[in-house]
Amino acid sequence: MKTLFLTTAAFAALSTCAVAETTVDELIITATRLPTKPDFVTGARVIDRAEIEARNVTFAADLLSTVPGVGVARTGAFGGVTAIRIRGASPDKTLVLIDGVPVDDPSDPNGAFDASSLQIGDLERVEILAGPQSSLWGSEAIGGVVAFTTRELDGVRADLEAGSFSTVRGFAGVGTANDGYALNASLAGFRTDGISKADTGTEDDGFRTFTANLGGRATLSDAARIDARIRYTQSTAEIDGFAPPTFLLGDTLNLARSRAWQGSTRATVEALGLIHQFSVSAYDLHRQNVSAFPSTFDAERQVLRWTAASGDDFIFGAEHQESAAQLSSGKSRDLSNSAAFAVGRLELDRLTFTVSARYDGPEAYQAKATGRLAAAVSLGSGFTAVASAGTGFKTPTISQVVCDFCFAPAVPLRPERAEGYDLRLGWGNENISAAVTAYRLLVREQIAYVASRYINIAKTSSSGVEAELDARVSQTLRVRLGYAWLDAIDRSTNRSLLRVPDHSASAALFWADGPWSGAVTVRGESSQSDTARNGFSRTVRKGFVTADVSGAYVLNEQITLTGRVENLTDKRYSEVFGYGEPGMAGYIGVKFRH
Repeated sequence: MKTLFLTTAAFAALSTCAVAETTVDELIITATRLPTKPDFVTGARVIDRAEIEARNVTFAADLLSTVPGVGVARTGAFGGVTAIRIRGASPDKTLVLIDGVPVDDPSDPNGAFDASSLQIGDLERVEILAGPQSSLWGSEAIGGVVAFTTRELDGVRADLEAGSFSTVRGFAGVGTANDGYALNASLAGFRTDGISKADTGTEDDGFRTFTANLGGRATLSDAARIDARIRYTQSTAEIDGFAPPTFLLGDTLNLARSRAWQGSTRATVEALGLIHQFSVSAYDLHRQNVSAFPSTFDAERQVLRWTAASGDDFIFGAEHQESAAQLSSGKSRDLSNSAAFAVGRLELDRLTFTVSARYDGPEAYQAKATGRLAAAVSLGSGFTAVASAGTGFKTPTISQVVCDFCFAPAVPLRPERAEGYDLRLGWGNENISAAVTAYRLLVREQIAYVASRYINIAKTSSSGVEAELDARVSQTLRVRLGYAWLDAIDRSTNRSLLRVPDHSASAALFWADGPWSGAVTVRGESSQSDTARNGFSRTVRKGFVTADVSGAYVLNEQITLTGRVENLTDKRYSEVFGYGEPGMAGYIGVKFRH
Protein backbone atom coordinates (compact mmCIF):
# COMPACT_ATOMS: atom_id res chain seq x y z
CA MET A 1 0.00 0.00 0.00
CA LYS A 2 2.79 2.43 0.93
CA THR A 3 4.57 1.84 -2.38
CA LEU A 4 1.47 2.61 -4.42
CA PHE A 5 0.75 5.75 -2.36
CA LEU A 6 4.27 7.07 -3.02
CA THR A 7 4.19 6.14 -6.70
CA THR A 8 0.87 7.86 -7.21
CA ALA A 9 1.98 10.96 -5.33
CA ALA A 10 5.07 11.22 -7.52
CA PHE A 11 2.95 10.76 -10.65
CA ALA A 12 0.64 13.57 -9.56
CA ALA A 13 3.47 15.95 -8.74
CA LEU A 14 5.19 15.42 -12.08
CA SER A 15 2.08 15.32 -14.26
CA THR A 16 1.29 18.33 -16.42
CA CYS A 17 -2.47 17.74 -16.47
CA ALA A 18 -3.33 15.79 -13.40
CA VAL A 19 -5.29 17.56 -10.76
CA ALA A 20 -7.87 20.35 -10.14
CA GLU A 21 -7.44 23.23 -7.72
CA THR A 22 -9.78 23.34 -4.78
CA THR A 23 -9.84 26.17 -2.29
CA VAL A 24 -9.60 25.71 1.46
CA ASP A 25 -12.37 28.14 2.39
CA GLU A 26 -14.01 28.15 5.82
CA LEU A 27 -16.56 25.34 5.90
CA ILE A 28 -19.71 25.22 8.00
CA ILE A 29 -21.65 22.11 9.08
CA THR A 30 -25.44 22.61 8.95
CA ALA A 31 -26.57 19.04 9.73
CA THR A 32 -25.74 19.86 13.37
CA ARG A 33 -28.96 21.97 13.40
CA LEU A 34 -26.85 24.96 14.54
CA PRO A 35 -24.29 26.12 11.94
CA THR A 36 -20.91 24.94 13.24
CA LYS A 37 -17.30 24.89 12.11
CA PRO A 38 -16.05 21.29 11.59
CA ASP A 39 -13.14 22.00 13.97
CA PHE A 40 -15.66 22.27 16.83
CA VAL A 41 -17.41 18.96 16.09
CA THR A 42 -15.95 15.48 16.48
CA GLY A 43 -16.42 13.29 13.43
CA ALA A 44 -17.68 16.10 11.15
CA ARG A 45 -16.55 16.37 7.51
CA VAL A 46 -17.61 18.37 4.47
CA ILE A 47 -17.10 17.50 0.81
CA ASP A 48 -17.68 20.77 -1.03
CA ARG A 49 -18.49 21.54 -4.65
CA ALA A 50 -14.86 22.20 -5.51
CA GLU A 51 -13.81 18.70 -4.47
CA ILE A 52 -16.83 17.13 -6.17
CA GLU A 53 -15.86 18.82 -9.44
CA ALA A 54 -12.19 17.89 -9.08
CA ARG A 55 -12.86 14.21 -8.33
CA ASN A 56 -15.20 13.91 -11.36
CA VAL A 57 -16.68 10.61 -10.16
CA THR A 58 -20.13 9.37 -11.12
CA PHE A 59 -21.81 8.36 -7.87
CA ALA A 60 -21.89 9.82 -4.38
CA ALA A 61 -20.64 6.53 -2.89
CA ASP A 62 -17.31 7.11 -4.64
CA LEU A 63 -16.94 10.39 -2.73
CA LEU A 64 -17.76 8.79 0.63
CA SER A 65 -15.36 5.86 0.19
CA THR A 66 -12.33 8.09 0.89
CA VAL A 67 -13.67 9.65 4.13
CA PRO A 68 -11.95 8.25 7.25
CA GLY A 69 -14.34 6.10 9.27
CA VAL A 70 -16.90 5.78 6.45
CA GLY A 71 -17.22 2.39 4.76
CA VAL A 72 -19.00 1.72 1.47
CA ALA A 73 -19.91 -1.89 0.63
CA ARG A 74 -21.23 -2.57 -2.89
CA THR A 75 -22.57 -5.93 -4.10
CA GLY A 76 -21.02 -5.61 -7.52
CA ALA A 77 -20.20 -2.66 -9.74
CA PHE A 78 -22.85 -0.62 -11.53
CA GLY A 79 -26.07 -0.92 -9.60
CA GLY A 80 -25.19 -3.40 -6.88
CA VAL A 81 -26.78 -2.61 -3.53
CA THR A 82 -24.53 0.03 -1.93
CA ALA A 83 -24.51 0.30 1.85
CA ILE A 84 -22.95 3.12 3.91
CA ARG A 85 -21.39 2.35 7.28
CA ILE A 86 -20.02 4.87 9.74
CA ARG A 87 -17.48 3.72 12.35
CA GLY A 88 -18.41 0.06 11.99
CA ALA A 89 -22.11 0.48 12.77
CA SER A 90 -24.38 -1.49 10.46
CA PRO A 91 -25.82 0.43 7.44
CA ASP A 92 -29.27 0.75 9.01
CA LYS A 93 -27.69 3.02 11.63
CA THR A 94 -26.66 5.65 9.06
CA LEU A 95 -29.38 8.22 8.48
CA VAL A 96 -29.25 9.65 4.95
CA LEU A 97 -30.80 13.02 4.14
CA ILE A 98 -31.24 14.59 0.70
CA ASP A 99 -32.12 18.26 1.05
CA GLY A 100 -33.24 17.48 4.60
CA VAL A 101 -35.58 14.64 3.57
CA PRO A 102 -34.89 11.25 5.26
CA VAL A 103 -34.52 8.65 2.49
CA ASP A 104 -33.71 5.46 4.39
CA ASP A 105 -35.91 2.61 3.10
CA PRO A 106 -38.73 1.59 5.49
CA SER A 107 -39.35 -1.59 3.45
CA ASP A 108 -35.75 -2.83 3.68
CA PRO A 109 -35.19 -5.47 6.41
CA ASN A 110 -32.65 -3.17 8.05
CA GLY A 111 -34.25 0.09 6.93
CA ALA A 112 -31.02 1.17 5.20
CA PHE A 113 -30.53 3.52 2.26
CA ASP A 114 -29.20 2.05 -1.02
CA ALA A 115 -26.79 4.61 -2.51
CA SER A 116 -26.27 2.78 -5.82
CA SER A 117 -28.29 5.30 -7.89
CA LEU A 118 -27.29 8.56 -6.21
CA GLN A 119 -25.40 10.53 -8.89
CA ILE A 120 -23.23 13.56 -8.12
CA GLY A 121 -24.25 15.79 -11.05
CA ASP A 122 -26.61 18.01 -9.05
CA LEU A 123 -24.88 17.78 -5.65
CA GLU A 124 -23.54 20.95 -4.04
CA ARG A 125 -22.07 19.48 -0.86
CA VAL A 126 -21.97 16.41 1.36
CA GLU A 127 -21.84 16.55 5.15
CA ILE A 128 -20.92 13.61 7.37
CA LEU A 129 -21.55 13.44 11.12
CA ALA A 130 -20.07 10.38 12.82
CA GLY A 131 -21.21 8.99 16.15
CA PRO A 132 -24.66 8.84 17.79
CA GLN A 133 -26.79 11.72 16.47
CA SER A 134 -30.20 10.62 17.75
CA SER A 135 -30.44 13.79 19.84
CA LEU A 136 -30.48 15.70 16.54
CA TRP A 137 -32.21 13.37 14.09
CA GLY A 138 -33.89 10.53 15.99
CA SER A 139 -34.01 6.78 15.62
CA GLU A 140 -31.94 5.96 12.54
CA ALA A 141 -28.86 8.05 13.45
CA ILE A 142 -27.07 5.72 15.91
CA GLY A 143 -23.95 5.46 13.74
CA GLY A 144 -24.14 8.90 12.16
CA VAL A 145 -25.68 11.07 9.48
CA VAL A 146 -24.86 11.71 5.81
CA ALA A 147 -26.58 14.83 4.46
CA PHE A 148 -26.59 15.63 0.73
CA THR A 149 -27.47 19.11 -0.51
CA THR A 150 -28.37 19.67 -4.16
CA ARG A 151 -27.25 22.64 -6.27
CA GLU A 152 -29.03 25.85 -7.05
CA LEU A 153 -28.18 26.51 -10.71
CA ASP A 154 -27.75 29.93 -12.28
CA GLY A 155 -27.36 29.56 -16.04
CA VAL A 156 -27.11 26.57 -18.35
CA ARG A 157 -24.99 23.51 -17.67
CA ALA A 158 -24.51 20.31 -19.66
CA ASP A 159 -22.11 17.37 -19.21
CA LEU A 160 -21.54 14.36 -21.44
CA GLU A 161 -19.10 11.48 -20.89
CA ALA A 162 -18.53 8.08 -22.53
CA GLY A 163 -16.06 5.26 -22.12
CA SER A 164 -15.41 1.66 -21.11
CA PHE A 165 -18.18 -0.98 -20.95
CA SER A 166 -20.24 1.11 -23.42
CA THR A 167 -20.86 3.57 -20.60
CA VAL A 168 -22.55 6.92 -21.20
CA ARG A 169 -23.50 9.50 -18.61
CA GLY A 170 -25.01 12.93 -19.06
CA PHE A 171 -26.31 15.89 -17.13
CA ALA A 172 -28.34 18.89 -18.22
CA GLY A 173 -29.50 21.70 -16.00
CA VAL A 174 -30.87 25.21 -16.30
CA GLY A 175 -31.72 27.80 -13.70
CA THR A 176 -31.86 31.38 -12.60
CA ALA A 177 -30.99 32.67 -9.14
CA ASN A 178 -30.80 36.04 -7.40
CA ASP A 179 -31.49 37.42 -3.93
CA GLY A 180 -35.23 37.50 -4.48
CA TYR A 181 -35.95 34.16 -6.11
CA ALA A 182 -34.50 31.07 -7.78
CA LEU A 183 -35.80 28.35 -10.07
CA ASN A 184 -33.83 25.45 -11.50
CA ALA A 185 -34.34 22.06 -13.13
CA SER A 186 -31.96 19.26 -14.06
CA LEU A 187 -31.76 15.77 -15.54
CA ALA A 188 -28.97 13.25 -14.92
CA GLY A 189 -28.65 9.89 -16.66
CA PHE A 190 -26.28 6.93 -16.66
CA ARG A 191 -26.22 3.66 -18.60
CA THR A 192 -23.63 0.92 -19.02
CA ASP A 193 -23.31 -2.66 -20.23
CA GLY A 194 -21.31 -3.21 -17.05
CA ILE A 195 -19.49 -6.32 -15.91
CA SER A 196 -20.68 -9.46 -14.16
CA LYS A 197 -21.90 -8.74 -10.63
CA ALA A 198 -20.52 -12.11 -9.49
CA ASP A 199 -16.74 -12.29 -9.79
CA THR A 200 -17.05 -15.84 -11.18
CA GLY A 201 -19.65 -14.81 -13.77
CA THR A 202 -19.21 -14.58 -17.52
CA GLU A 203 -22.18 -12.44 -18.63
CA ASP A 204 -22.28 -8.67 -18.24
CA ASP A 205 -24.80 -7.06 -15.94
CA GLY A 206 -25.95 -3.66 -17.19
CA PHE A 207 -27.29 -0.71 -15.25
CA ARG A 208 -29.50 2.25 -16.17
CA THR A 209 -30.59 5.12 -13.97
CA PHE A 210 -31.82 8.68 -14.35
CA THR A 211 -32.74 11.45 -11.94
CA ALA A 212 -34.90 14.54 -12.43
CA ASN A 213 -34.72 17.44 -9.98
CA LEU A 214 -36.82 20.62 -9.75
CA GLY A 215 -36.34 23.32 -7.12
CA GLY A 216 -37.11 26.91 -6.35
CA ARG A 217 -37.29 29.59 -3.68
CA ALA A 218 -38.88 33.00 -3.27
CA THR A 219 -38.57 35.89 -0.83
CA LEU A 220 -42.10 36.97 0.02
CA SER A 221 -41.11 39.83 2.32
CA ASP A 222 -38.30 40.92 4.59
CA ALA A 223 -39.54 38.39 7.15
CA ALA A 224 -40.86 35.51 5.02
CA ARG A 225 -39.32 33.09 2.52
CA ILE A 226 -40.42 29.83 0.92
CA ASP A 227 -38.54 27.09 -0.90
CA ALA A 228 -39.50 23.74 -2.41
CA ARG A 229 -37.88 20.78 -4.17
CA ILE A 230 -39.02 17.61 -5.87
CA ARG A 231 -36.77 14.78 -7.03
CA TYR A 232 -37.42 11.56 -8.97
CA THR A 233 -35.07 8.62 -9.59
CA GLN A 234 -35.64 5.47 -11.62
CA SER A 235 -33.18 2.58 -11.98
CA THR A 236 -32.88 -0.87 -13.54
CA ALA A 237 -29.93 -3.11 -12.60
CA GLU A 238 -29.13 -6.58 -13.90
CA ILE A 239 -28.01 -8.59 -10.88
CA ASP A 240 -26.63 -12.02 -10.02
CA GLY A 241 -27.89 -14.38 -7.36
CA PHE A 242 -27.91 -17.87 -5.89
CA ALA A 243 -29.31 -20.09 -8.63
CA PRO A 244 -29.93 -23.85 -8.39
CA PRO A 245 -28.56 -26.47 -8.31
CA THR A 246 -25.50 -25.15 -6.42
CA PHE A 247 -27.19 -22.14 -4.79
CA LEU A 248 -23.84 -20.36 -4.86
CA LEU A 249 -23.41 -16.79 -6.02
CA GLY A 250 -23.16 -16.77 -9.82
CA ASP A 251 -24.70 -15.64 -13.10
CA THR A 252 -28.46 -15.18 -13.18
CA LEU A 253 -30.88 -13.20 -15.34
CA ASN A 254 -32.34 -11.35 -12.34
CA LEU A 255 -33.30 -7.68 -12.45
CA ALA A 256 -33.71 -5.11 -9.70
CA ARG A 257 -35.97 -2.18 -10.55
CA SER A 258 -36.74 0.82 -8.40
CA ARG A 259 -38.35 4.20 -8.60
CA ALA A 260 -38.34 6.81 -5.88
CA TRP A 261 -39.57 10.33 -5.51
CA GLN A 262 -39.22 12.85 -2.74
CA GLY A 263 -40.59 16.31 -2.23
CA SER A 264 -40.32 19.02 0.39
CA THR A 265 -41.69 22.49 1.04
CA ARG A 266 -40.33 24.84 3.69
CA ALA A 267 -41.48 28.24 4.89
CA THR A 268 -39.15 30.51 6.90
CA VAL A 269 -40.71 33.29 8.97
CA GLU A 270 -39.06 35.77 11.34
CA ALA A 271 -41.36 36.50 14.27
CA LEU A 272 -41.16 37.08 18.03
CA GLY A 273 -37.38 37.44 17.85
CA LEU A 274 -36.96 33.94 16.41
CA ILE A 275 -36.48 32.44 12.95
CA HIS A 276 -39.22 29.84 12.47
CA GLN A 277 -39.12 27.13 9.82
CA PHE A 278 -42.10 24.98 8.92
CA SER A 279 -41.47 22.06 6.55
CA VAL A 280 -43.39 19.19 5.02
CA SER A 281 -41.56 16.36 3.26
CA ALA A 282 -42.58 13.09 1.64
CA TYR A 283 -40.66 10.10 0.32
CA ASP A 284 -42.10 7.25 -1.76
CA LEU A 285 -40.19 4.16 -2.94
CA HIS A 286 -41.17 1.15 -5.05
CA ARG A 287 -38.76 -1.77 -5.53
CA GLN A 288 -39.19 -4.87 -7.67
CA ASN A 289 -36.93 -7.90 -7.99
CA VAL A 290 -37.52 -9.91 -11.17
CA SER A 291 -36.30 -13.50 -10.73
CA ALA A 292 -37.50 -17.07 -10.27
CA PHE A 293 -38.80 -15.83 -6.91
CA PRO A 294 -40.11 -12.31 -7.73
CA SER A 295 -40.79 -9.78 -5.02
CA THR A 296 -42.06 -6.23 -4.69
CA PHE A 297 -41.73 -3.68 -1.90
CA ASP A 298 -43.42 -0.32 -1.34
CA ALA A 299 -42.45 2.24 1.25
CA GLU A 300 -43.40 5.78 2.11
CA ARG A 301 -42.57 8.38 4.75
CA GLN A 302 -43.97 11.81 5.62
CA VAL A 303 -42.34 14.25 8.02
CA LEU A 304 -43.81 17.44 9.49
CA ARG A 305 -41.20 19.62 11.20
CA TRP A 306 -41.10 22.99 12.98
CA THR A 307 -38.01 24.70 14.34
CA ALA A 308 -37.37 28.06 15.98
CA ALA A 309 -33.85 29.48 16.16
CA SER A 310 -32.28 32.32 18.05
CA GLY A 311 -29.25 33.26 15.96
CA ASP A 312 -26.56 30.58 15.86
CA ASP A 313 -26.74 29.84 19.60
CA PHE A 314 -30.06 28.10 20.21
CA ILE A 315 -32.67 26.14 18.27
CA PHE A 316 -35.63 24.05 19.35
CA GLY A 317 -38.44 22.32 17.53
CA ALA A 318 -40.79 19.39 17.06
CA GLU A 319 -41.55 16.89 14.34
CA HIS A 320 -43.96 14.10 13.49
CA GLN A 321 -43.05 11.22 11.19
CA GLU A 322 -45.27 8.59 9.57
CA SER A 323 -43.66 5.54 7.91
CA ALA A 324 -45.35 2.66 6.11
CA ALA A 325 -44.26 -0.39 4.13
CA GLN A 326 -45.98 -3.05 2.04
CA LEU A 327 -43.74 -6.12 1.85
CA SER A 328 -43.62 -8.80 -0.83
CA SER A 329 -44.90 -11.43 1.58
CA GLY A 330 -48.12 -9.42 1.86
CA LYS A 331 -47.35 -8.16 5.32
CA SER A 332 -47.58 -4.43 5.98
CA ARG A 333 -47.30 -2.02 8.86
CA ASP A 334 -47.53 1.68 9.67
CA LEU A 335 -45.29 3.23 12.31
CA SER A 336 -45.29 6.77 13.61
CA ASN A 337 -43.13 8.87 15.90
CA SER A 338 -43.43 12.31 17.45
CA ALA A 339 -40.45 14.14 18.89
CA ALA A 340 -39.27 17.39 20.45
CA PHE A 341 -35.65 18.55 20.45
CA ALA A 342 -33.35 21.44 21.34
CA VAL A 343 -29.73 22.39 20.68
CA GLY A 344 -27.82 25.13 22.47
CA ARG A 345 -24.33 26.59 22.37
CA LEU A 346 -22.45 28.57 25.00
CA GLU A 347 -19.16 30.35 24.25
CA LEU A 348 -16.84 31.33 27.13
CA ASP A 349 -13.61 32.88 25.94
CA ARG A 350 -11.68 29.89 24.50
CA LEU A 351 -14.24 27.29 25.60
CA THR A 352 -17.38 26.36 23.67
CA PHE A 353 -20.09 24.02 25.00
CA THR A 354 -22.75 22.48 22.76
CA VAL A 355 -25.59 20.43 24.16
CA SER A 356 -28.48 18.71 22.35
CA ALA A 357 -31.44 16.80 23.72
CA ARG A 358 -34.39 15.03 22.14
CA TYR A 359 -37.47 13.19 23.34
CA ASP A 360 -39.03 10.62 20.97
CA GLY A 361 -42.41 8.98 21.42
CA PRO A 362 -42.57 6.09 18.93
CA GLU A 363 -46.02 4.60 18.38
CA ALA A 364 -45.24 1.01 19.36
CA TYR A 365 -42.43 1.44 21.87
CA GLN A 366 -41.62 3.22 25.08
CA ALA A 367 -40.64 6.87 24.75
CA LYS A 368 -36.92 7.56 24.75
CA ALA A 369 -34.76 10.58 25.63
CA THR A 370 -31.33 11.03 24.05
CA GLY A 371 -28.65 13.65 24.47
CA ARG A 372 -25.22 14.77 23.40
CA LEU A 373 -22.68 17.07 25.07
CA ALA A 374 -19.57 18.49 23.41
CA ALA A 375 -16.86 20.78 24.71
CA ALA A 376 -14.31 22.48 22.45
CA VAL A 377 -11.33 24.42 23.72
CA SER A 378 -8.87 26.56 21.80
CA LEU A 379 -5.40 25.64 23.07
CA GLY A 380 -3.52 28.35 21.19
CA SER A 381 -0.96 28.10 18.39
CA GLY A 382 -3.65 26.71 16.09
CA PHE A 383 -4.58 23.73 18.31
CA THR A 384 -8.18 22.82 19.20
CA ALA A 385 -9.39 19.96 21.39
CA VAL A 386 -12.96 18.66 21.30
CA ALA A 387 -14.56 15.98 23.48
CA SER A 388 -18.11 14.71 23.17
CA ALA A 389 -20.43 12.04 24.53
CA GLY A 390 -23.82 11.08 23.17
CA THR A 391 -26.57 8.50 23.28
CA GLY A 392 -28.75 7.02 20.56
CA PHE A 393 -31.56 4.55 19.97
CA LYS A 394 -33.21 2.78 17.05
CA THR A 395 -36.64 1.21 16.91
CA PRO A 396 -37.10 -2.07 15.00
CA THR A 397 -37.86 -1.73 11.30
CA ILE A 398 -41.18 -2.71 9.80
CA SER A 399 -39.69 -5.94 8.39
CA GLN A 400 -38.36 -6.81 11.82
CA VAL A 401 -41.62 -5.93 13.58
CA VAL A 402 -43.76 -8.18 11.34
CA CYS A 403 -40.98 -10.81 11.14
CA ASP A 404 -40.91 -10.84 7.33
CA PHE A 405 -39.50 -14.07 5.84
CA CYS A 406 -39.16 -15.55 9.32
CA PHE A 407 -39.18 -19.34 9.58
CA ALA A 408 -39.38 -19.47 13.35
CA PRO A 409 -41.81 -17.94 15.82
CA ALA A 410 -41.41 -14.20 16.18
CA VAL A 411 -40.10 -12.84 19.46
CA PRO A 412 -40.78 -9.39 20.97
CA LEU A 413 -38.04 -6.98 19.95
CA ARG A 414 -36.61 -4.13 21.97
CA PRO A 415 -35.21 -0.91 20.49
CA GLU A 416 -31.45 -0.79 20.07
CA ARG A 417 -29.56 1.57 22.38
CA ALA A 418 -26.20 3.22 21.81
CA GLU A 419 -23.65 5.42 23.50
CA GLY A 420 -20.61 6.99 21.92
CA TYR A 421 -17.55 8.91 23.05
CA ASP A 422 -15.13 11.00 20.97
CA LEU A 423 -11.93 12.93 21.54
CA ARG A 424 -10.45 15.06 18.75
CA LEU A 425 -7.21 17.02 18.62
CA GLY A 426 -6.89 19.34 15.64
CA TRP A 427 -4.36 21.84 14.38
CA GLY A 428 -4.40 24.21 11.47
CA ASN A 429 -3.45 27.45 9.79
CA GLU A 430 -4.40 29.04 6.48
CA ASN A 431 -2.58 26.35 4.47
CA ILE A 432 -2.69 23.17 6.58
CA SER A 433 -5.21 21.42 8.79
CA ALA A 434 -4.71 18.11 10.59
CA ALA A 435 -6.68 16.13 13.16
CA VAL A 436 -6.62 12.88 15.11
CA THR A 437 -9.86 11.49 16.57
CA ALA A 438 -10.30 8.57 18.95
CA TYR A 439 -13.77 7.14 19.59
CA ARG A 440 -15.77 4.30 21.03
CA LEU A 441 -19.32 3.26 20.09
CA LEU A 442 -21.36 0.72 22.06
CA VAL A 443 -24.66 -0.67 20.74
CA ARG A 444 -26.82 -2.69 23.10
CA GLU A 445 -29.76 -4.89 22.12
CA GLN A 446 -28.65 -4.87 18.48
CA ILE A 447 -31.14 -6.66 16.24
CA ALA A 448 -29.85 -9.47 14.03
CA TYR A 449 -31.34 -12.23 11.87
CA VAL A 450 -30.41 -15.44 13.69
CA ALA A 451 -31.91 -18.94 13.44
CA SER A 452 -34.51 -17.79 10.88
CA ARG A 453 -35.89 -14.91 12.93
CA TYR A 454 -34.97 -11.47 14.28
CA ILE A 455 -33.61 -11.29 17.82
CA ASN A 456 -31.80 -8.81 20.05
CA ILE A 457 -28.16 -9.76 20.57
CA ALA A 458 -26.27 -8.59 23.63
CA LYS A 459 -23.85 -5.90 22.45
CA THR A 460 -21.58 -4.71 19.67
CA SER A 461 -18.68 -2.34 20.10
CA SER A 462 -16.56 -0.27 17.77
CA SER A 463 -13.34 1.43 18.85
CA GLY A 464 -11.07 3.31 16.52
CA VAL A 465 -8.78 6.12 15.55
CA GLU A 466 -9.12 8.46 12.56
CA ALA A 467 -6.33 10.69 11.26
CA GLU A 468 -6.50 13.25 8.47
CA LEU A 469 -4.38 15.92 6.83
CA ASP A 470 -5.36 18.62 4.34
CA ALA A 471 -2.47 20.76 3.08
CA ARG A 472 -1.92 23.32 0.37
CA VAL A 473 1.63 22.48 -0.64
CA SER A 474 1.86 25.33 -3.16
CA GLN A 475 -0.37 27.60 -5.23
CA THR A 476 -0.97 24.70 -7.61
CA LEU A 477 -0.89 21.60 -5.40
CA ARG A 478 -3.09 20.41 -2.56
CA VAL A 479 -2.92 17.04 -0.78
CA ARG A 480 -5.47 15.30 1.43
CA LEU A 481 -4.62 12.17 3.43
CA GLY A 482 -6.87 10.02 5.60
CA TYR A 483 -6.45 6.89 7.70
CA ALA A 484 -8.77 4.90 9.97
CA TRP A 485 -8.17 2.00 12.33
CA LEU A 486 -11.31 0.25 13.53
CA ASP A 487 -11.97 -2.69 15.84
CA ALA A 488 -15.64 -3.70 15.51
CA ILE A 489 -16.78 -6.70 17.56
CA ASP A 490 -19.99 -8.63 18.16
CA ARG A 491 -19.71 -9.06 21.93
CA SER A 492 -22.15 -11.98 21.96
CA THR A 493 -19.73 -14.09 19.90
CA ASN A 494 -16.45 -12.10 20.23
CA ARG A 495 -16.15 -12.20 16.44
CA SER A 496 -15.48 -9.24 14.19
CA LEU A 497 -18.47 -7.58 12.54
CA LEU A 498 -19.00 -8.39 8.87
CA ARG A 499 -17.72 -6.06 6.14
CA VAL A 500 -15.71 -3.82 8.45
CA PRO A 501 -11.97 -3.67 7.60
CA ASP A 502 -9.54 -3.02 10.45
CA HIS A 503 -7.54 -0.53 8.36
CA SER A 504 -8.51 1.86 5.58
CA ALA A 505 -6.63 4.77 4.04
CA SER A 506 -6.87 7.28 1.23
CA ALA A 507 -4.69 9.88 -0.46
CA ALA A 508 -5.90 12.57 -2.84
CA LEU A 509 -3.87 15.17 -4.69
CA PHE A 510 -5.40 18.17 -6.43
CA TRP A 511 -3.41 20.31 -8.87
CA ALA A 512 -4.10 23.19 -11.25
CA ASP A 513 -1.97 25.33 -13.54
CA GLY A 514 -3.58 27.58 -16.11
CA PRO A 515 -6.19 25.68 -18.15
CA TRP A 516 -5.04 22.27 -16.84
CA SER A 517 -6.49 20.65 -13.70
CA GLY A 518 -7.30 17.26 -12.24
CA ALA A 519 -7.10 14.85 -9.30
CA VAL A 520 -5.43 11.61 -8.28
CA THR A 521 -7.11 9.49 -5.61
CA VAL A 522 -5.76 6.34 -3.98
CA ARG A 523 -7.64 4.28 -1.44
CA GLY A 524 -7.04 0.98 0.26
CA GLU A 525 -8.66 -1.39 2.73
CA SER A 526 -7.28 -4.31 4.73
CA SER A 527 -8.97 -7.70 4.73
CA GLN A 528 -12.37 -8.06 6.40
CA SER A 529 -14.77 -10.71 7.60
CA ASP A 530 -17.50 -11.32 5.03
CA THR A 531 -20.21 -13.71 3.88
CA ALA A 532 -19.18 -16.68 1.71
CA ARG A 533 -20.60 -17.47 -1.74
CA ASN A 534 -23.33 -19.64 -0.20
CA GLY A 535 -24.77 -16.53 1.47
CA PHE A 536 -24.60 -17.98 5.00
CA SER A 537 -21.17 -18.98 6.31
CA ARG A 538 -18.28 -16.59 7.00
CA THR A 539 -15.14 -16.04 5.00
CA VAL A 540 -12.46 -13.39 4.54
CA ARG A 541 -12.40 -10.81 1.79
CA LYS A 542 -8.84 -9.86 0.85
CA GLY A 543 -7.60 -6.29 1.18
CA PHE A 544 -6.97 -4.07 -1.83
CA VAL A 545 -5.48 -0.79 -3.01
CA THR A 546 -6.82 1.01 -6.06
CA ALA A 547 -6.16 4.37 -7.72
CA ASP A 548 -8.12 6.74 -9.96
CA VAL A 549 -6.94 9.77 -11.94
CA SER A 550 -8.97 12.53 -13.56
CA GLY A 551 -7.98 15.57 -15.60
CA ALA A 552 -9.57 18.57 -17.27
CA TYR A 553 -8.60 21.20 -19.84
CA VAL A 554 -10.49 24.52 -20.06
CA LEU A 555 -10.92 25.13 -23.78
CA ASN A 556 -12.73 28.47 -23.30
CA GLU A 557 -15.17 30.09 -20.88
CA GLN A 558 -17.96 27.73 -21.90
CA ILE A 559 -16.30 24.41 -22.74
CA THR A 560 -14.07 22.12 -20.65
CA LEU A 561 -12.70 18.78 -21.83
CA THR A 562 -12.38 15.99 -19.25
CA GLY A 563 -10.79 12.56 -18.98
CA ARG A 564 -10.40 10.00 -16.22
CA VAL A 565 -9.04 6.53 -15.60
CA GLU A 566 -10.42 4.30 -12.85
CA ASN A 567 -8.47 1.43 -11.28
CA LEU A 568 -5.25 2.76 -12.73
CA THR A 569 -3.23 -0.38 -11.92
CA ASP A 570 -5.93 -2.76 -13.25
CA LYS A 571 -6.31 -4.33 -9.80
CA ARG A 572 -8.61 -7.35 -9.45
CA TYR A 573 -10.53 -6.83 -6.21
CA SER A 574 -13.90 -6.95 -4.48
CA GLU A 575 -15.54 -4.51 -2.11
CA VAL A 576 -17.82 -7.36 -0.98
CA PHE A 577 -16.64 -10.96 -1.18
CA GLY A 578 -17.80 -12.76 -4.33
CA TYR A 579 -18.82 -9.60 -6.19
CA GLY A 580 -16.75 -8.15 -9.04
CA GLU A 581 -15.33 -4.69 -9.58
CA PRO A 582 -14.10 -3.35 -12.95
CA GLY A 583 -10.50 -3.51 -14.09
CA MET A 584 -8.86 -0.43 -15.55
CA ALA A 585 -11.45 1.75 -17.32
CA GLY A 586 -11.19 5.02 -19.22
CA TYR A 587 -13.68 7.80 -19.92
CA ILE A 588 -13.63 11.10 -21.83
CA GLY A 589 -16.14 13.91 -21.66
CA VAL A 590 -17.06 17.52 -22.27
CA LYS A 591 -18.67 20.12 -19.98
CA PHE A 592 -20.60 23.17 -21.11
CA ARG A 593 -21.28 26.20 -18.87
CA HIS A 594 -23.09 29.41 -19.74
